[in-house]
Amino acid sequence: MPAPAVRKPLPRAPGAPRTPAVDERELGAGLAALVPELRARALRLCGDPASADDVVQDTVERALRFAYQYHRGTNLRAWAMRILFSVFVTRWRRRRRDRAAVEKLGVDPCAWTEPAGFAPPDAGSLTRATRRKLDALPEGFRAVIVMVDLEERTYREAARALGVPVGTVMSRLHRGRRLLARQLASERDAA
Repeated sequence: MPAPAVRKPLPRAPGAPRTPAVDERELGAGLAALVPELRARALRLCGDPASADDVVQDTVERALRFAYQYHRGTNLRAWAMRILFSVFVTRWRRRRRDRAAVEKLGVDPCAWTEPAGFAPPDAGSLTRATRRKLDALPEGFRAVIVMVDLEERTYREAARALGVPVGTVMSRLHRGRRLLARQLASERDAA
């Protein structure tokens, strides 16, 4: 009599419960039956058979990895199609970012050596007009802008220093930036 096969468990996502909501074999069989439909949808989205196969493979892998999120009795087809569309959109966005980076490198081969993104201004490098507008803001908004934008503190650090919840810091920062931008825009328009 042959020894029983040892089944290797599916990899779990971080924070996933130990027991899946559905039997892994049942889910695997259901996904296997859906592969032709998934491939047809992926082919319509991608327009390329090789890319469509990659999207389907990623979809099945993601569905198996997140099996704990699927509940028996719900629509497996709809769940799998939603995952497929999410995978497709993620790949499309990544391809668009990569294409933009390649185009930038094509124009300027040294572009990859330049620092990217926004660097917050140094508190001492603000113009007098900007400093005046910042000082004119209500204290709650000004304090949050100074801590987060100029001193580069995290939301949590600013919340701790001010004795308010993190959500309050985020709200004050958003509203304070908006007020400051309006004041600077109105001064610029007046000039």
